[in-house]
Amino acid sequence: MVTTPPESLYTAPMPGTTTQTRPAPLPQAPTGTPLYVHLPFCVTKCHYCDFYSLPAEGQDIPGFLESLLLEIDQRAPEAPRTVFFGGGTPSLLSVEQWRLLIARLDQRTGFRNSAVEISVECNPESLDEDKARALLDLGVTRLSIGLQSLRPQTLEQFGRVHSAQEALGAFRAARRAGCASINLDVIFANPGQTAEHWSEDLDRILAEQPDHLAAYNLTFEESTPFLRWLEQGKLQAAPEDLELELVDITRTKTRAAGLEAYEISNYGRPGHECLHNLNYWHNGTYVGLGPSAVSKIGLARGGSPRSVARYRRLLAEAGYALEWSETLSESARLAETWWLGLRLREGLSETEALERAGVQTPPDSIAPLLRRLTEEGLLEPHAGRYRLTDQGLPLADSVAAEFFRD
Repeated sequence: MVTTPPESLYTAPMPGTTTQTRPAPLPQAPTGTPLYVHLPFCVTKCHYCDFYSLPAEGQDIPGFLESLLLEIDQRAPEAPRTVFFGGGTPSLLSVEQWRLLIARLDQRTGFRNSAVEISVECNPESLDEDKARALLDLGVTRLSIGLQSLRPQTLEQFGRVHSAQEALGAFRAARRAGCASINLDVIFANPGQTAEHWSEDLDRILAEQPDHLAAYNLTFEESTPFLRWLEQGKLQAAPEDLELELVDITRTKTRAAGLEAYEISNYGRPGHECLHNLNYWHNGTYVGLGPSAVSKIGLARGGSPRSVARYRRLLAEAGYALEWSETLSESARLAETWWLGLRLREGLSETEALERAGVQTPPDSIAPLLRRLTEEGLLEPHAGRYRLTDQGLPLADSVAAEFFRD
C-alpha cells in the first residue's frame, strides 16, 4: 500500500534529478501558490515518526520564530490559496505565539483574505477548547488532530503522551469551539493489532463524526526506534493479508459513515477533502517554510535543512535557508505525476499528466504501459481518466514503479 502522508512526499531529491550543494534561492512563487509552514517542536518524539521534529523542552522557540518570520518576509507567496501549518506539533505554540505568527504572515501575504483553507496540525495534549477557539478566531478553518490509536498499549508503544480519552476529548473541545472541519489521523497495521480491534476502534472513531479521516498503515522508517526494534525482533510487522483486511474494513466503515475514499489513505465528507494536500497529489506548485520544508516552483524544487540550528544559521549568514535543490528530467516529472495522480480515486488522464508535468510530447512507452496495466487489471478507464482498480489499489507502489522504470 502507498499510504505516505502528503507532507512527507518530498523530503529528498528524486531519481532523475540534477542537484547542487548550497544552491541559489528558488524563484519567487506566483500569487496564489499554496503555502506549508513547518513548526518542528513536539512534547516528545514518537517512536515511529520520521518527520523532522524534536522535543520542545530546552529549545529557543521565540528565537526560532524570529528566524521563521524572516523567511516569511523573504519567501512567502502573495495571497496563497491554502495554508497548512504542520510539524511537529503546531498546537504546542502558545496563543500569543500564534497571534504573532498569524499577524506577520497575514501582513506579508494577505492569506486571511485569500486562503480557502487554513489547516493546523494538533496533538491532544496541546489542544483544548480555549486554544481551538483562539485558532479559529485567527482565521484557521481546519484542525487536524493526531489520534493515532485508541489502544493504551499501542499509544505507549508509539511513544504518545496522551490517552484515548484525552484524544477524543480534544476532538470534542474543537467541536465546542466551533470548528466545522476536523480531520483525525489514525494508524493501523500496528504490532499485535487484530482485525477485531481495528473494527472496534474505527467504530468508536467514526461515532464522533469527524469530517475527514486520514488512515495510514504503519511503516518502519529509517532512523526510527520502530525500525531498530523490528530488526532486533522486538516488534513484528503485520502480515500483508492482515494489512489488506484492515484496508477493506476501513473503506467499508468509512463509506457507511459518509466519508468518501478520495485518495488511497484519505476519507472525507463532500466538501471536506483537504485542498492543500490535493495540490500535492495534482503535482502543483507549492512553497514550504521552516526546517526540512520543501518548495516546488516551476521545474525547480529545493528544501531546507533538517536542523533548527542549521536553518537559523543559514538564514542569518546568507539570508535564505535553502540547502539543496534539484531539477527533474522530463521522464522523472511525468513518472512522478502519474505516481501522485494515481493516489487519487479520480485518477488522471494522459493530457492532465502531460500538463502537470510540463511535458509537451509523451514518451512512446506511456501508451503501451497504460494498456498493459489495464489488461492486467491494475488500472481502469473511468470518465476519461485512468485510475487504480480495487485489485490495483493494494499494489499502488508496484504500479508507480512501472512508470519510473519506463
